[in-house]
Amino acid sequence: MNIKTLFACFTLLVLASCKTPVSYNKIEGKQIAITDTLPTDQSIEAFIKPYREHVNSNLDSVICYATDTYSKSDGYLNTAIGNFIADALYQRSNPIFKKRSDHDIDFVLLNHGGIRAIISKGDITTRTAFEVMPFENAIVVTKLKGEQVKELLDYLVEAKRAHPISKLNIVLDADGALKDATINGKPIDYNKSYYVLTNDYLLNGGDRMDFFKKRDTVYVLDYKIRNALIDYFQETDTISPVKDNRFIQLK
Repeated sequence: MNIKTLFACFTLLVLASCKTPVSYNKIEGKQIAITDTLPTDQSIEAFIKPYREHVNSNLDSVICYATDTYSKSDGYLNTAIGNFIADALYQRSNPIFKKRSDHDIDFVLLNHGGIRAIISKGDITTRTAFEVMPFENAIVVTKLKGEQVKELLDYLVEAKRAHPISKLNIVLDADGALKDATINGKPIDYNKSYYVLTNDYLLNGGDRMDFFKKRDTVYVLDYKIRNALIDYFQETDTISPVKDNRFIQLK
């Protein structure tokens, strides 16, 4: 049998098979609610129990103390908890960044919505950090040109929201327009670039912070925000952050 004959036979076989009726089984599904009415599998419970107890023991270990209760709703343009987080991340991250780049971080900008819980008065545990920052957001430092820093300021002035900042001071006039802004106490030079600490969510334009998309160099510190907070808590006996004048509006 030559190749042409073999191919013709194969084609006829395929065409014939296409006419063979195909039957399908009916597929059905139903929703089973997982509630406490379902019986517990004791063998699984026995397997999980030591791991659960170990995790809870670590999460509930006391590592710091708060002199008051701090909430992201306790201020207009800046809050004690936002100031604390921005300052803590600067303190933990700047030595790492300086060692890698030979530069200092110029200022910090995070997002108000990223704070997901209060810090209650009394003992602070590892669980506190997980509640305040439940996301896997990582710390990054990016280099912004003066033009983008101007866009950043315009964004904050328009938003008039307590986005956590550090090393950046903004003063609005009575009408809400920008009156003055400084970085590390010095007038902003829009002809130079600045190193800004933020998180990977904002770096990609989260919360409409599109100015970060026009960034220059990006430094990934391999350091999650939550881990930085835990490290800060562990090296600090007591926290007592306050609202201050880093972002204010004149009357």
